[in-house]
Amino acid sequence: MYKSFKKCLEIEALAIKNCANNIDYFQVEKALNYIQSCALNNGKLILTGVGKSGIVARKIASTFSSVGLMSIYLNPIDALHGDIGVVSKGDICILISNSGETQELLTLVPHFKKREITLISIIGDPKSSLAKSSHCFLLSTVDREVCPLNLAPTASTTVALAIGDALTAVWMELRGISHQDFALNHPLGELGKRLNLTVGNFMIPSSQFNLLTPDSSLKELVDLITKNAAGCGYVVNNIYDNHLLGVITDGDLRRALDNNNSSDWYSLKASDLMTNDPITTHKDMLAIDALKLMEINDKNQAITSLPVVQKRNNFNEIIGYLLLHDLVNGGFK
Repeated sequence: MYKSFKKCLEIEALAIKNCANNIDYFQVEKALNYIQSCALNNGKLILTGVGKSGIVARKIASTFSSVGLMSIYLNPIDALHGDIGVVSKGDICILISNSGETQELLTLVPHFKKREITLISIIGDPKSSLAKSSHCFLLSTVDREVCPLNLAPTASTTVALAIGDALTAVWMELRGISHQDFALNHPLGELGKRLNLTVGNFMIPSSQFNLLTPDSSLKELVDLITKNAAGCGYVVNNIYDNHLLGVITDGDLRRALDNNNSSDWYSLKASDLMTNDPITTHKDMLAIDALKLMEINDKNQAITSLPVVQKRNNFNEIIGYLLLHDLVNGGFK
């Protein structure tokens, strides 16, 4: 069974290799120029096919859409019963058929031409009716299917899919699609999160936690750290302007208690414990960059809670804080 399985993969791989070696240069150039022109003129890319070819068409349409070219799959039967209304002048249609004689597609062709649609075919027979009706065609011919009966669409659909993937990849190069462009269409993917989500998506706003002033007592500090559950307290000039002066972490608190006699503990104030000039972030910083800042920074500190500030009258106004825990839970590592 293993040998048969491996042989099937080799047949499909060879089919793609043969396609790459034999596909016509001018037809490829024409197809890509048509697609690029469609994109530049804000047209749509229509993909259609019947049966297994229809499934391949859906996948190619989905891939093009994911990289920024408006693409849809059009069921040929539905198209003949009203859905062809989504097709407009300036659109391009890629028709997929191994035989090139799929009746439903041939029936659609004159209706596409009435709308002045450019037709690109991915087909197995260059002499087929569909090839003759198209503005250009890309050959997906295979010597045989992987199916032991040489009947079920297998190698032929693999080659058709590979052609669609190649068209998409080269169009991305022509269009200059960047990581940022890709991320816009994948907001919940790993790259999307890294390039789209900011500190503002994760921060806890200042309206939801209390602040300290320089004169706040040790008891107020302990109560606040416990209540905020941030592991630190933020010291501001006064509660009216939220001018951030410093940060007191639970580590600062422990060190202060260790370095002072217990009889002096209750005379300690926030100004005695706080770290001046703390590391900060802003709400527009990418979350992934904030995570790096919390892990590696000029002060060689591992930060679990990072104040979020904005400039106001030449000072840093605290508007929230960012927890390392929330970034990790959001999928950042």
